[in-house]
Amino acid sequence: MRQKILIVDDEYGIVDMMKSYFEAQYEVLTAASGREALEKAARNPELILLDINMPGMDGLEVCRRIREHVSCPILFLTARVESADKISGFQAGADDYIVKPFDLEELGARVAAHLRREKRREKSMTVRFFGELAIDYPARTAVIGGEPVALSKREFDIVELLSLNEGQVFGRERIYETVWGIDGEGSSDTVMEHIRKIRAKLGAHTLHNYIETVWGCGYKWNG
Repeated sequence: MRQKILIVDDEYGIVDMMKSYFEAQYEVLTAASGREALEKAARNPELILLDINMPGMDGLEVCRRIREHVSCPILFLTARVESADKISGFQAGADDYIVKPFDLEELGARVAAHLRREKRREKSMTVRFFGELAIDYPARTAVIGGEPVALSKREFDIVELLSLNEGQVFGRERIYETVWGIDGEGSSDTVMEHIRKIRAKLGAHTLHNYIETVWGCGYKWNG
């Protein structure tokens, strides 16, 4: 079965161009508005190409509304290039930014890279136990002593990154680039805030410190 991608843009010419390019390799769904994108997202695409600048419900709002329910990569298509816009997009749940006008071959390579990454993640992850903490990677859940830990998508992404590489030290910039997207312009404050929230949520169930600070370097997982 071919992988499914969703293309969302209110410019029909751009949608037709991308659809023609991708449909030889993927099953392609299209949407011309934010509301239609919400409907099509329910069909569980493996990747979403999402325009930001749409009338009515824009791409940022679409991303925020579906992100807690959709874990697939979301790549923003936009003419915006300011750092603040990129950070807003990553905070909304985007995984990558594609700036218009773009080269179709480069776009295709990025789409393929994100899909390969998702395939590797699916194949490599099972359930792992760290003392009283159980992490179910396919289900994206964490449980301590039978009690679920309510982690947001980004919080779980950070836990996933660190716990799958136990003992390895990750700097704040590397965490940001890995979790928020390959083009992310790292924000140490964002990473630090997410780490603080993760520690508080885990700390409500256990005294064990699963995320250690390596001063001057970053963070590592202490299972």
